[in-house]
Amino acid sequence: MLRFAVIAAIGTLSAVGAAKALMNSVSAQPIARPAPLRGPQDSDPTSEPASVSKADDGHFWAEGVVNGTRVRFLVDTGASSVAFTPVDAQRLGLEPSGLTYDTPVHTANGDAMAARVKLASVSVGGARLADVDALVVNHGLPISLLGMSYLGRLSRFVATRDQLILQP
Repeated sequence: MLRFAVIAAIGTLSAVGAAKALMNSVSAQPIARPAPLRGPQDSDPTSEPASVSKADDGHFWAEGVVNGTRVRFLVDTGASSVAFTPVDAQRLGLEPSGLTYDTPVHTANGDAMAARVKLASVSVGGARLADVDALVVNHGLPISLLGMSYLGRLSRFVATRDQLILQP
């Protein structure tokens, strides 16, 4: 029994010593912080920060202006691109039937095909960007999405409990 107690005590002292050594080496290293998302410095010089309030359904719904036309977006950081329904694309002057749907996409409603387009400008509040890549999805997208081809080009965006803050 005494032998077991001595072995346990030595093991405990070894573990404490190893933990102290590990803590000393960890505290000597700088803490890594994620870099903010950065994009081209091509935002409009009059562009300013904007905020989008969280809706009762828990989502961020943004009223945007695309090429001068108002569009309602669901903010979706999981979407790699700004994506439009055919109806919204037509409202923007992009004739859906004249587009080339050669890009496969995976939506929440299944697989679809999309056409690549370039937008002259996208603005949410005062956060305006020029030359934004986007997609027009041929079917299965019930609402247009404000995805990462816009969000990822902001200098930063921050989600709080109540707001999404967009910094051009």
